[in-house]
Amino acid sequence: MALDPEARAVLDATAALGLPPMEEGTPEVARAAMIERRKLVAGEPRPVASIVDRLIPGPVGDIAVRVYRPRPGALPALVFFHGGGWVIGTIDTHDPICRDLAVLGDCAVISVGYRLAPESRFPAAADDAFAATRWTIDNADELGIDAGRVSVGGDSAGGNLAAAVALMARDRGYLDLKYQLLIYPVTDHGFDTPSYLANAEGYGLTRAQMIWFSNHYLANAGDATHPYAAPLRAPSLAGLPSAYVVTAGYDVLRDEAISFVERLRADRVAVEHVHYDGLIHGFFGMGAAIRVANAAVQDAARALGAALRA
Repeated sequence: MALDPEARAVLDATAALGLPPMEEGTPEVARAAMIERRKLVAGEPRPVASIVDRLIPGPVGDIAVRVYRPRPGALPALVFFHGGGWVIGTIDTHDPICRDLAVLGDCAVISVGYRLAPESRFPAAADDAFAATRWTIDNADELGIDAGRVSVGGDSAGGNLAAAVALMARDRGYLDLKYQLLIYPVTDHGFDTPSYLANAEGYGLTRAQMIWFSNHYLANAGDATHPYAAPLRAPSLAGLPSAYVVTAGYDVLRDEAISFVERLRADRVAVEHVHYDGLIHGFFGMGAAIRVANAAVQDAARALGAALRA
């Protein structure tokens, strides 16, 4: 399928900003550039009944979280991890997505400001993600959520962290998670799939950028095959919660995410895979510029809400 014309327009507008290649700069420059790129696709934020910022205890210090509630009363919950290659991205950059998921999925959303690399390398982000998920369940009564209906989710590197938390929860036998919402997740650090080669440049997220992200995130070469850094490398995915996986045709991460879907199915984990052949990485947050992205968010949120109430 051809590239969606509205996705092409976003790519052209991004190129017109004249930002230097991410892999040639510092993390600080890349973080500022992400904010500039987000302005191109930012729409009016969806109203939410309540939003509360707070600090919670983490493995080595406080973790910032933002709690979204679409209405009063007891709710199921999604613990959400933002994308940005473990290096860029914040609670603020993903605020619109969290608002949408809370309202459309009729659930509380706890957005997690985990430690970023290279200041804090693997497993820092995964450890923070797990700690925030455990905190959510431990404090369910205070938060007004059902501790038995908690899911994890995220986009890109955040999807990687969500899958890692699901594995950690299974392995440690503590958290009983209901669902995984994995939006074009990173599942490996190989950089050699057909989608990496076909989409290496020109479609937003590049192969060079992903190598740059990975080099900042991983503490050593051995981390590239650790299941909590590369969930596709886990010996087994059996026993994980059911999943909804979103992929895009013009995305370097497409094939590793599809391989993860196939592994889940082989290990008898229920999974719904929704593929958007003409779209690019990051489209989930581009609803103001790419109309089909709005339908994608609605479909994912409705699947999430239904799974949390099943």
